[in-house]
Amino acid sequence: MKKRMRTWASVFALTFALTSITACSGGGSAEEGTGGTTGGSGQTAEAKDTITALLPPVSAGFQDNFAQMEKDFNALYPNLTLKIEPASWEDMTQKLDTQVNAGSPPDIAFIPSGSIAKYVEQGMVMSIDDIATQEMKDDFDEAPLEYMKQGESLYGFPGYMEVHGIGGNKEFLEEAGIDYKKVQQEGWTYDEFREAIKKGVVKEGDTTSRYGFVFATSGVTSRDYLTILVKNAGMPSPFTTDHKFAYTSSNFLEVLKAIRQMIDDGSMPKELSSVDAGKRWNMFLTGQTMITGKGLATFENSAKKNNEKLEANDGSAVQGSIPVEYIVLPVPTFAGEKQQASVAVDGYVTFRGKKEPTEEHKENVVKAAYFLSSGKVAATTNNDLFAAHITDSGREAAKEMTIDRNPDNVEAVETLLKQASPARPDIPTELGAKAIKLEDEVIIPKLQALIAGEITPEEMYEEVKSAAVQTFGEDGVVTE
Repeated sequence: MKKRMRTWASVFALTFALTSITACSGGGSAEEGTGGTTGGSGQTAEAKDTITALLPPVSAGFQDNFAQMEKDFNALYPNLTLKIEPASWEDMTQKLDTQVNAGSPPDIAFIPSGSIAKYVEQGMVMSIDDIATQEMKDDFDEAPLEYMKQGESLYGFPGYMEVHGIGGNKEFLEEAGIDYKKVQQEGWTYDEFREAIKKGVVKEGDTTSRYGFVFATSGVTSRDYLTILVKNAGMPSPFTTDHKFAYTSSNFLEVLKAIRQMIDDGSMPKELSSVDAGKRWNMFLTGQTMITGKGLATFENSAKKNNEKLEANDGSAVQGSIPVEYIVLPVPTFAGEKQQASVAVDGYVTFRGKKEPTEEHKENVVKAAYFLSSGKVAATTNNDLFAAHITDSGREAAKEMTIDRNPDNVEAVETLLKQASPARPDIPTELGAKAIKLEDEVIIPKLQALIAGEITPEEMYEEVKSAAVQTFGEDGVVTE
């Protein structure tokens, strides 16, 4: 399996930041810093040191295990303390940016690899190239580990790799006459998808009781929708191979038109701009939509758990929910382009404050980051997510764990991984940071206005094109 994964080193693309997190820095003063080894074999430092991490609910049960993680880490390194603070997905970006701007980021933050460029530009992440042992590096599959690099420098360890697709209610798909197994393996065009979601709409007079498609577009999910769609419109990265900003392409306009069309068709709610991740999932579980997005493999597990609660008459099941069998589906393709699945590699990124940490503290931070991203912790988290294991130690630990998955979904995810957008390690840090800034300040606000019906696709396209030219220059953008 590892050899197969290593053939995917060119598979992963630059993605925009989805979330960010923060906590108080673990310090690492000369008095705290100690000698010690960098291995993960139970050798300990000679004096006490505290490593801090602020971690989101990476999986459903992830934060429930924090106390045990801290205990297990201390058992492995008796003179080190891992201090974990839980964070929500909603407030991480603001918190991390506030702490970074103050010069006191956490020692470790779980963030998307696409966010690394932003913090490299600010000089607040810590390269671990010469600190992580070869034994640690060799434990990881090559592709996700490479994705934690900016240029040639490694800035942490990956926690998982996830395919971003969409997901359907099996019963509703079959009622609509959609051959989902064929779609899983062969994909579908936007025109095919548009007609399919129309069939999933259920109306009583002027009232829609079920939509064909609902995608979360509010809060931390505000950037997901567009990012996932454009990859399947010939723009697997914000930049072309000659480093020109890609979203000035006419294909970008085609995607914007599609976003409005699906709402205007009645296949998506007019109030889509107010749908956040929680509401999106509740609508799916309560039968208010046939297809949902962003779709992750872990949603199959979440649906199964809610089904079990319903069967047991457990009052903690989602109110008004119905039994649902979750089906993994690919995002449709646009403008005749090929399928290029959105793949995210998120992980434990190592930070530094304004003051240079001691060498001993750096080593201890790497030990903690490796502990969180490998072995039992990684196996438990990835099994909960229904995500592929990306370390040898995680795969070994997972042998003792059971997991119940739909084989059609397993095969669909494997197909999507093979079709995933290519890696772009060549994109300069400066360009990556500018692209994130442009997205935050122009693209996402305009997308929200488009979804709300306040501007047209053409107006948004012109606004983005103008801002891109200002940011990258006329020679730095795609012209057609």
